[in-house]
Amino acid sequence: MAQKAVSARGLSVRLVCLAFGISETCYRYRPILSDENAEIADWLIRLTDNQKDWGFGLCRDYLRNVKRYAWNHKRIYRIYCELELNLRIRSRKRIQREKPVPLAVPDEPNDVWSMDFMHDQLSDGRSFRLFNVLDDFNREGLGIEADFSLPAVRVIR
Repeated sequence: MAQKAVSARGLSVRLVCLAFGISETCYRYRPILSDENAEIADWLIRLTDNQKDWGFGLCRDYLRNVKRYAWNHKRIYRIYCELELNLRIRSRKRIQREKPVPLAVPDEPNDVWSMDFMHDQLSDGRSFRLFNVLDDFNREGLGIEADFSLPAVRVIR
Protein backbone atom coordinates (compact mmCIF):
# COMPACT_ATOMS: atom_id res chain seq x y z
CA MET A 1 0.00 0.00 0.00
CA ALA A 2 2.90 2.36 0.79
CA GLN A 3 4.51 1.70 -2.59
CA LYS A 4 1.22 2.41 -4.37
CA ALA A 5 0.84 5.69 -2.46
CA VAL A 6 4.36 6.79 -3.41
CA SER A 7 3.98 5.89 -7.09
CA ALA A 8 0.36 7.02 -7.63
CA ARG A 9 0.23 10.20 -5.56
CA GLY A 10 3.87 11.27 -5.78
CA LEU A 11 4.23 11.55 -1.98
CA SER A 12 7.58 11.27 -0.23
CA VAL A 13 8.65 7.94 1.21
CA ARG A 14 9.13 9.53 4.64
CA LEU A 15 5.59 10.92 4.73
CA VAL A 16 4.01 7.66 3.49
CA CYS A 17 5.92 5.61 6.07
CA LEU A 18 4.72 7.91 8.84
CA ALA A 19 1.13 7.65 7.58
CA PHE A 20 1.17 3.84 7.44
CA GLY A 21 3.21 3.43 10.62
CA ILE A 22 6.12 1.50 9.11
CA SER A 23 9.83 2.22 9.16
CA GLU A 24 11.69 3.41 6.09
CA THR A 25 14.03 0.42 6.28
CA CYS A 26 11.00 -1.86 6.09
CA TYR A 27 9.80 0.06 3.03
CA ARG A 28 13.19 -0.13 1.30
CA TYR A 29 13.97 -3.77 2.22
CA ARG A 30 14.69 -6.10 -0.69
CA PRO A 31 15.33 -9.75 0.15
CA ILE A 32 18.58 -11.16 -1.20
CA LEU A 33 17.71 -14.49 -2.81
CA SER A 34 20.92 -16.36 -3.32
CA ASP A 35 21.58 -19.48 -5.36
CA GLU A 36 22.20 -21.30 -2.10
CA ASN A 37 18.48 -21.07 -1.25
CA ALA A 38 17.67 -22.95 -4.46
CA GLU A 39 20.33 -25.51 -3.59
CA ILE A 40 18.91 -25.96 -0.08
CA ALA A 41 15.40 -26.36 -1.51
CA ASP A 42 16.68 -28.93 -4.01
CA TRP A 43 18.40 -30.92 -1.26
CA LEU A 44 15.32 -30.83 0.97
CA ILE A 45 13.02 -32.01 -1.81
CA ARG A 46 15.38 -34.85 -2.72
CA LEU A 47 15.79 -35.94 0.90
CA THR A 48 12.07 -35.94 1.67
CA ASP A 49 11.26 -37.77 -1.57
CA ASN A 50 13.77 -40.53 -0.84
CA GLN A 51 13.16 -40.72 2.91
CA LYS A 52 9.43 -40.30 3.45
CA ASP A 53 9.65 -40.50 7.25
CA TRP A 54 12.37 -37.86 7.65
CA GLY A 55 11.33 -34.59 9.24
CA PHE A 56 13.18 -31.31 9.46
CA GLY A 57 15.59 -32.48 12.16
CA LEU A 58 16.88 -35.49 10.23
CA CYS A 59 17.20 -33.47 7.01
CA ARG A 60 19.17 -30.75 8.82
CA ASP A 61 21.42 -33.30 10.53
CA TYR A 62 22.11 -35.02 7.20
CA LEU A 63 23.02 -31.75 5.48
CA ARG A 64 25.17 -30.63 8.41
CA ASN A 65 26.93 -33.87 9.42
CA VAL A 66 27.04 -35.96 6.25
CA LYS A 67 27.24 -33.35 3.49
CA ARG A 68 29.18 -30.85 5.67
CA TYR A 69 27.15 -27.77 4.65
CA ALA A 70 27.39 -24.92 7.17
CA TRP A 71 23.94 -23.50 6.50
CA ASN A 72 22.09 -21.95 9.43
CA HIS A 73 19.32 -24.17 10.82
CA LYS A 74 16.88 -21.21 10.80
CA ARG A 75 17.52 -20.68 7.10
CA ILE A 76 17.02 -24.36 6.34
CA TYR A 77 13.79 -24.38 8.39
CA ARG A 78 12.45 -21.26 6.62
CA ILE A 79 12.96 -22.93 3.23
CA TYR A 80 11.57 -26.20 4.60
CA CYS A 81 8.36 -24.36 5.58
CA GLU A 82 8.17 -22.42 2.29
CA LEU A 83 8.21 -25.76 0.46
CA GLU A 84 5.37 -26.85 2.81
CA LEU A 85 7.27 -29.95 3.83
CA ASN A 86 6.25 -29.36 7.45
CA LEU A 87 2.62 -30.13 6.55
CA ARG A 88 3.19 -33.78 5.71
CA ILE A 89 0.96 -36.15 7.65
CA ARG A 90 2.41 -39.50 8.55
CA SER A 91 0.26 -42.46 7.65
CA ARG A 92 -0.61 -44.85 10.41
CA LYS A 93 1.20 -48.13 10.45
CA ARG A 94 -1.49 -50.77 10.61
CA ILE A 95 -0.81 -53.88 12.63
CA GLN A 96 -1.36 -57.07 10.67
CA ARG A 97 -3.38 -59.31 12.92
CA GLU A 98 -3.90 -63.00 12.44
CA LYS A 99 -7.41 -64.39 12.05
CA PRO A 100 -8.71 -65.41 15.45
CA VAL A 101 -9.38 -69.08 16.04
CA PRO A 102 -13.15 -69.67 15.99
CA LEU A 103 -14.71 -70.40 19.36
CA ALA A 104 -15.08 -74.05 20.26
CA VAL A 105 -18.69 -75.24 20.42
CA PRO A 106 -19.25 -77.62 23.36
CA ASP A 107 -20.76 -81.04 22.58
CA GLU A 108 -22.50 -81.74 25.90
CA PRO A 109 -23.58 -79.97 29.11
CA ASN A 110 -20.92 -79.22 31.76
CA ASP A 111 -18.20 -79.36 29.09
CA VAL A 112 -17.35 -75.61 28.98
CA TRP A 113 -18.33 -72.95 31.48
CA SER A 114 -18.03 -69.18 31.22
CA MET A 115 -17.85 -66.61 33.97
CA ASP A 116 -18.67 -62.92 33.88
CA PHE A 117 -18.96 -59.95 36.22
CA MET A 118 -21.75 -57.38 36.13
CA HIS A 119 -22.13 -54.29 38.29
CA ASP A 120 -24.79 -51.74 39.09
CA GLN A 121 -25.57 -49.07 41.66
CA LEU A 122 -28.28 -48.82 44.26
CA SER A 123 -30.44 -45.72 44.71
CA ASP A 124 -28.35 -44.65 47.73
CA GLY A 125 -25.16 -44.69 45.58
CA ARG A 126 -23.59 -47.95 46.77
CA SER A 127 -22.22 -50.20 44.02
CA PHE A 128 -22.74 -53.95 43.96
CA ARG A 129 -21.34 -56.69 41.74
CA LEU A 130 -22.74 -59.89 40.31
CA PHE A 131 -20.60 -62.92 39.51
CA ASN A 132 -22.28 -65.20 36.94
CA VAL A 133 -21.27 -68.72 35.90
CA LEU A 134 -22.91 -70.04 32.69
CA ASP A 135 -22.88 -73.38 30.91
CA ASP A 136 -21.94 -72.72 27.26
CA PHE A 137 -23.81 -75.72 25.83
CA ASN A 138 -27.33 -74.84 26.95
CA ARG A 139 -26.62 -71.29 28.26
CA GLU A 140 -27.96 -72.15 31.67
CA GLY A 141 -26.99 -70.01 34.65
CA LEU A 142 -25.21 -72.34 37.08
CA GLY A 143 -24.57 -69.80 39.79
CA ILE A 144 -24.94 -66.13 40.61
CA GLU A 145 -23.15 -64.42 43.50
CA ALA A 146 -24.19 -60.87 44.42
CA ASP A 147 -22.38 -58.72 46.96
CA PHE A 148 -20.84 -55.34 47.56
CA SER A 149 -17.38 -56.92 47.48
CA LEU A 150 -16.29 -60.12 45.72
CA PRO A 151 -12.69 -60.94 46.69
CA ALA A 152 -10.62 -63.29 44.52
CA VAL A 153 -10.63 -66.06 47.12
CA ARG A 154 -14.43 -66.11 47.06
CA VAL A 155 -14.55 -66.12 43.26
CA ILE A 156 -12.13 -69.06 43.11
CA ARG A 157 -14.17 -70.99 45.68
